[in-house]
Amino acid sequence: MNQEGMKQILLLEGPNLNMVGIREPNVYGHVGIEFFLAGWREKCAALGVNLVHLQTNHEGGLIDALQTTGMGSVGVVFNPGGYTHTSVALRDAVAAIGTPVVEVHLSNIYAREAFRRESMLSEVSVAVVSGLGYRGYEAAMDFLLHR
Repeated sequence: MNQEGMKQILLLEGPNLNMVGIREPNVYGHVGIEFFLAGWREKCAALGVNLVHLQTNHEGGLIDALQTTGMGSVGVVFNPGGYTHTSVALRDAVAAIGTPVVEVHLSNIYAREAFRRESMLSEVSVAVVSGLGYRGYEAAMDFLLHR
């Protein structure tokens, strides 16, 4: 719960996700998250849930967000970006907070380079959504809202 006592979901995005719509549009799509945020916030608010969106390119910022905002949330929709494949520290943070985390990837990580097929976070996440673009974020939110 946030300071006002309202339930919340944290939508947390890692490195380079601020570049969606510009970076490799054939892989990540032509529009950024801003196109969807207002609708998702409205949908969450109708259910009495505040949607908090944070994006950072820094691993420590992701850990801080998980430990502060994530820990007080009913769930976390988390796209760790490239840290998916490398960060034991993020894995440990997800495991430590006790909040349900859904790992989400815009692209199908299993249809990409071999190094992208391994996730450090999948074992400590309640679910993984991969390859649905921003529909994956919405599916993860729906799962957390109706769990």
